[in-house]
Amino acid sequence: MTALLVLFFISIGLALISSIIYLAPKVAKTYINVHLIIAFIPVLIALIGLCITSGNVYIGFWHLDKLSWLLALFILSIGLIIQRFSVRYLDGDAQYRKYFSLFTFLTVFASVAWLSNDLRLMAILWGLTLFCLTRLIGLNKQWHITKRLAKSTSTIFIISWIALVIAILLTYNVTGEWQQSTIFSNGHRDQFDSWQGVVIQLMLVISVIIPAAQWPFHRWLIESVAAPTPVSAIMHAGIVNVGGVILTRFAPIFTNEWIIGLLIIIATISVLMGAGISLVHVDYKRQLVGSTIGQMGFMLIQCALGVYSAAIVHLMLHGLFKATLFLRSGSAVRTFDMPSRMNESVSYIWVLVGRLLSIMIGIIFWLMDPTSSYQIISALILAWSLSVSWTQLVAYGEGKLGRIIGLLALLIVGLSYFGVHHLFHDLLHQYATNVNHTPIFAVIIMIVLLLIGSALNLWVARNHSSKIVTIIYLWIVHLGESKVQNIETHPRYLKNHTFKGGYQHDANN
Repeated sequence: MTALLVLFFISIGLALISSIIYLAPKVAKTYINVHLIIAFIPVLIALIGLCITSGNVYIGFWHLDKLSWLLALFILSIGLIIQRFSVRYLDGDAQYRKYFSLFTFLTVFASVAWLSNDLRLMAILWGLTLFCLTRLIGLNKQWHITKRLAKSTSTIFIISWIALVIAILLTYNVTGEWQQSTIFSNGHRDQFDSWQGVVIQLMLVISVIIPAAQWPFHRWLIESVAAPTPVSAIMHAGIVNVGGVILTRFAPIFTNEWIIGLLIIIATISVLMGAGISLVHVDYKRQLVGSTIGQMGFMLIQCALGVYSAAIVHLMLHGLFKATLFLRSGSAVRTFDMPSRMNESVSYIWVLVGRLLSIMIGIIFWLMDPTSSYQIISALILAWSLSVSWTQLVAYGEGKLGRIIGLLALLIVGLSYFGVHHLFHDLLHQYATNVNHTPIFAVIIMIVLLLIGSALNLWVARNHSSKIVTIIYLWIVHLGESKVQNIETHPRYLKNHTFKGGYQHDANN
């Protein structure tokens, strides 16, 4: 394992050196293809590490287990895919070479951070990751919008990072240790029952809800839509997901009922808010932002309920899915085809069938483990998701063939999800903690909020012309809007330049 770790660090070192070499103007532009081959090597080594590692292996400052290698593989793979996409997408940008260098540094720092066994090293590497992201956002120095966005984003990220540092310093003050392997052992867990332990958990909540864009810190992600699409892709696929990783690493001490309840309330509000934003906005990237806010809320709920393996699976599948949506955003076209009046009664019957079937499946799923708090939440979410999917894919399908295709698609997606979930669950079985200790009041609060949100959604659908619905609609639209100073119908800096025949000329001359 030591030899594999050495090879891994040599490979990422070569990738970093390659990205620096590419910054030199004399290096051919086509060198990017060589760089991508070099960047693929650590991906391959991380895959080997995931396959051959069993249990926990500690080598110096590093903690090697299935989760560490899985995260390294995921982050490096996402970074490589986005860099490959950017070869043509960013072609012609004045900062073309710098994008690839920063992409490489960001993915390397993020992947190595979660291999660390030393909390100090983890905090430093995560801070460098956030720094690289803000640099990517503000790389176009001519556009004042992205410059302001980078500045405001760096401020909110600093708050998140300081909260994590405070949690780590207090952890050292309680245990006198920096190594995760020692801190989270059974001998130290009782020491976190003090007031310092409560503060540590509160700081952890602050450190994770900010990058996850949870209420009331969601504004930075909404305004980030001005960033180039590859930057948005790596942001939504990797950076916002870090909350699940941090809470998983600190899981042994994240046990205070009131702090868990606070996280569930914040995450549930964010789920409802994110769903509303994605429904009312017509801008594609803003819809994806709303979706990300909601999905990260679900992920943090899973962490709060103690099912960390499910949270890790969720963040990885969400990362792959959201990266794909962002990278294809340029060709995305939404059409709204309402069912004809002739099929309204038939469609309503199919909707009713779908809801009854979803309720039955949800009840069966809950009865598999009726004493588990997480099972109750999972059954509720499963029934709701099946109901929505059935309505979109089956109830409003065009004719018998359309409904059959929709049903087949639903079955394929469902079987694929459970297959992938089972695979990752086996890899991360040690993080499938006992969720029966989750405070029941927190579970009740979350269920009540979700049911209120669902009831409100049905009421709005039936009273969409009322004054109250109009007010709610406009309020949600406002929630998903950027500040006025961060909006431009067209980048103003482009007015000073014209492009003709492949050469750049100043418009004033």
